[in-house]
This record gives sequence, structure tokens and C-alpha cells, in this order.
Amino acid sequence: MRDKVLEVKNLTMHYTTRKGPVYAVDDVSFYVGRGESVGLVGESGCGKTSIAISLLKLLPDNAEILSGQILLDGVDLVPLSEDEMRRFRWRRISMVFQAAMNALNPVYTVEEQIIEAMQQHMPHLSDEEMHARVDQLFELVGLDPAFKNQYPHQYSGGMRQRAVIAMALSCEPDLIIADEPTTALDVIVQDQLLKRIREIQEQLNMAMIYISHDIAVIAEVSDRVGVMYAGHLVEMASTEAIFHHPVHPYTMGLMSAFPSIVGPKRELTTLPGEPPDLLNPPPGCRFHPRCHYATSICREKTPEFVEYEEDHYVACWHPGGEG
Repeated sequence: MRDKVLEVKNLTMHYTTRKGPVYAVDDVSFYVGRGESVGLVGESGCGKTSIAISLLKLLPDNAEILSGQILLDGVDLVPLSEDEMRRFRWRRISMVFQAAMNALNPVYTVEEQIIEAMQQHMPHLSDEEMHARVDQLFELVGLDPAFKNQYPHQYSGGMRQRAVIAMALSCEPDLIIADEPTTALDVIVQDQLLKRIREIQEQLNMAMIYISHDIAVIAEVSDRVGVMYAGHLVEMASTEAIFHHPVHPYTMGLMSAFPSIVGPKRELTTLPGEPPDLLNPPPGCRFHPRCHYATSICREKTPEFVEYEEDHYVACWHPGGEG
């Protein structure tokens, strides 16, 4: 097993709303090894992005981490103050946000924004070294350095996304979180960008967390995959195991609904029903109202997230449909 860059233990976070608390991240545990890429996949509203903003502690005013640990290289981020967290963001952990245009300031050039991050976290670099590093970062993500003094609105969607990746890389973090990094890009640019991200990760031996509802994206870039459902992490294993040997009924349903361009034709199946309302989630396993294998224990008691096989974890009373 690789050295753990990140270890999340029993993380619980909720949003306070007028109707009551919403537990978007509920008792979630996982780790990310050095140089490893971990994908988080699931339906919209399952808690993927809530995990990301919790790791960075970029929570909105109505959100709060209630319990658990976020260990980054052994340091628990949960109790740190905002001033202390600023020393970790960008330098130790950074993020590629979903909406690249919104992540960039429209009144500053792209180079100015990248240099601003370096000035805060790498003050030992001279101005010349910072400008040279911007050139290197542009080349690394596949952008011509000649465009570095342009403004975000002068970039195409793919160029903006590459610029955001360059910014995330600027301070050489140990871990990068990529939240839907290819949203709104056409499939050709998406493929190019994913390959570039993978190459950069291998070249720099960085740890990465990919967040997406697109199973194809997760399959292409991840070493291990975690499947989220209604605020819970229900299964985590190697990408091969998740795609070829899933054991949680929800994961099995996702794989059955996913079309393939190789192999014989098969009829796709759909999951019945809808995800639960997290203001009033069902008792026991939150997936039981949609599960073919549900029994009385599924409706009464929440399953623990345990190791089913070596490095294959699942939260289910009947993994693989077992009785």
C-alpha cells in the first residue's frame, strides 16, 4: 500500500436549512495514497462536492463539520482556524473547480492570478522565477505561454480549464481535487484534457481526487473508485473491481445502466425510484427503497462500511446479492 497523503475518518458534515439539517456527508471514511488517483462517483446531490469543500474547509455559512478527521500528511485539518488553513490551501491541497470561468477573476490576466497564489505560498521565488514558472505550467498543461497575459474571457472553454489546472499546480501541492474538471467541454477536448491531467499526475507523482457523475471519466483517470449514495460512501475498490465485480446493489445498478461500445449488445436496466430526501432519509440503509435485495435488517439498521475483500470496502447487508 502506498503512503497515505490523505486519510478521511468518519467525516460528517451537514447544512442547516429552514426545514432542518441536511447530512450531505455522513460518516464517510477513505484514504488517498501518494501518486494515486481516486474517483468519487454518484448521482447529483449524493455528497461528492460536499466532501471536496469539506476537505478544503471552504464551507458556506450554513455548513458545518460535525465530527471526524481529515488527515493531510498526518495533520488533522478539522480543528484548524481559517488563518491556519490558508497555509495549507494551494501549497498542500488545491482544487480544480467545476466552473472554470467562475474560478478566474475577469479583471486580471491569467498570469497575474497564478502569480498571486505563488506570492502567497512561495515567497522565496523571485519575480523572474515566478514568470518562468508560469511559462513552465502553461507548457505542462498544453497551453502556449504566449497567451498568459490574456484575460479569461479571451480563452476558449478548454483553455480556461487548462489555466485553472495550471493554477492548481502552481504551488506544487501534495493533493489536487478535481471537481467535474471536464464539464461543458466537447468530447474531443475532454479526452485531450483527461489524458493531459493523467500525464501530469504521473510525471509529478501527485495524489488526486476526481469527482464526477460521468462513470466514463472516472474509469479513464482513477486507480480506485468510491461510489456515493445519499451522503454515504457505499463502496470503494479498484477501478477494475468496481466496473467488473461490483458488490453493492447500487453500484451493480449503475454498471448495468452504463452502455459499452465493446462486446455484445445488451439491454440496459434502470434503477427504480429516486434518491431519498436528505431532510428525511429512510431508516436503515438509505438505498433499501430502491433495492431488489432489501430485507428487514436493511430497513432497520444502517450497514457499516467494512472490508469485503482485500482493499474492497462496502456498506451493505447483502453484498453481491448474498442472502
